Amino acid sequence: MTHPHFPRRRLGATGPEVSALGLGCMGMSEFYGPADDAQSQAVLHHALDVGIDFLDTADMYGSGANERLLADLLRQRRDEVVLATKFGHVRAPDGAVTRIDGSPAYVRQACDASLTRLGVDYIDLYYQHRVDKTVPIEETVGAMAALVQAGKVRHLGLSEASAATIRRAHAVHPIAAVQTEYSMWSRDVEAEILPTCRELGIALVPYSPLGRGFLTGAIRSAEQLAPDDRRRIHPRFQGGNLDHNLALADSLKGFADEWSYTPAQIALAWLLHQGPDIVPIPGTRSIARLDENAQAALIQLDGGRLDRLQALLTAHAIAGTRYPEGQMGSVNV
Repeated sequence: MTHPHFPRRRLGATGPEVSALGLGCMGMSEFYGPADDAQSQAVLHHALDVGIDFLDTADMYGSGANERLLADLLRQRRDEVVLATKFGHVRAPDGAVTRIDGSPAYVRQACDASLTRLGVDYIDLYYQHRVDKTVPIEETVGAMAALVQAGKVRHLGLSEASAATIRRAHAVHPIAAVQTEYSMWSRDVEAEILPTCRELGIALVPYSPLGRGFLTGAIRSAEQLAPDDRRRIHPRFQGGNLDHNLALADSLKGFADEWSYTPAQIALAWLLHQGPDIVPIPGTRSIARLDENAQAALIQLDGGRLDRLQALLTAHAIAGTRYPEGQMGSVNV
């Protein structure tokens, strides 16, 4: 059942139709401070009620806890959900990521484990979460394609893959979507990855489309964040970088105020206006924030407003890398 009023988009030439905005579920289990499972369940059900049916999880989120969280919803409303999950990060019992594994044997093992945790017979969109530099992408995608043949997976995706890797993967089996960070403060995909996806008929699924919450204007200092919030170690949230980057958040708020929108709504609307092949997946643990985000799919930005936003972005270069230095080697591989 799809909501009659929420805009829809297709995931690439080969993929399913989904809500124009998805819901990233990671923060419901880990990384952004404490979460409440009952509240998260309420948010998940509300998302479906308003027409957001594209739910994004991964086996590493909460070391499986996030997939188990979704299982309760899926037992009740599986036919309403376009379900995406990911594999590739192998974690130790203490949560540390020990390696990225793209070997065919691990692909099969990880998929079966996700199906069990989710309590479903198939996954709509199965991503390789990070590219394994030790295994040719052709071998990984070949194993993923076998999951499609077996009926365990409907469509394939990649996350944080380079343009060259995307081409090689797509030659083995059609890739429906590439997930990567893309927002007003992370635009490196515009150089090669987005044009390659468009050439091949692949959708782009931006994660962290609100700059990990920064573009909402709510984060003025890293001290506001919970002690275990992962953003505390991200360079863009630290010291002088954060002070510098606040100029973008403030300018965005000024623009949004003019039109009686929130900064988050303008940031999401801007992304949606970058093309019909873009499906952002903002995460939230709040029904109020979910409703706020959903309204962004209905905002029309004319050429004049888009030009003003482009000028705003040009005027505010971002300070700091997307991830801490030690993690940058696993993105755009």
